[in-house]
Amino acid sequence: MNTLNTYISEYIKYCEYRKRLDIKTLKAYRIDLKQYESFCGCFPDCFSKDTVDTFITNLHKQYKTKTVKRKIASLKAFFHYMEYKEVLTDNPFTKLDIRFREAKLLPRTIPFHSIQTFLSVLYAQKGQAVSEYQRRCRIRDIAVIELLFATGMRISELCSLKPADIDLESRNILIYGKGAKERIIQLGNPQVIDALVLYQETFLTDIGTCGYFFVNRLGHKLSDQSVRFMINYYADLAGISQHITPHMFRYSLCHPPAGAGC
Repeated sequence: MNTLNTYISEYIKYCEYRKRLDIKTLKAYRIDLKQYESFCGCFPDCFSKDTVDTFITNLHKQYKTKTVKRKIASLKAFFHYMEYKEVLTDNPFTKLDIRFREAKLLPRTIPFHSIQTFLSVLYAQKGQAVSEYQRRCRIRDIAVIELLFATGMRISELCSLKPADIDLESRNILIYGKGAKERIIQLGNPQVIDALVLYQETFLTDIGTCGYFFVNRLGHKLSDQSVRFMINYYADLAGISQHITPHMFRYSLCHPPAGAGC
């Protein structure tokens, strides 16, 4: 009579030569199934529902959710193979409830003091500009960063804004998001409005020629990559050690009291 070890070896070969799985997947299967084999040494029937159920309970005690899901998937695939080979007539997984809730990770945010430092450095750079070209760049950068902090819009949405999408008199911005969905954002922070007005006045000709609201140094549409570089550049100048990603802006919307610096 074949042992569990033999069945596992046959299954790994089946996965390698018949299913053509990659080396990393085969390695993970081998590790997970060997762990189950070792666990079964204390139980009379390694194919019973109770043995599998106890093993899964122990997995939850030892590992994080992602690892538990992988190990359960490995074992479930093995038992399906055993059923396919008619070694098993009753698959224990058909009677097991292996569903479980996963802990939701809270999105990372940028601390308010870091936001203040970031923006203070940004505005200071505008004051320290040594040429009209530098001043123009800083005016644009301030408008971009202020808008990201104020709205939490995606960088792709910001770069795709057209002049007609922004109504600074009514303080409304029309955004075209994923799936061609439209949404309107109301701007309530006067400093953000001031930054956008100054940018629009400074780049009026470029905006008209380009057809997009935010333009690069060549007068073309500002790219996602340029905005990411902008964020990293000012974060380094501000001495912020935390790695700031554009997505974090979506969860760090800046609505401080008047005069707080955002």
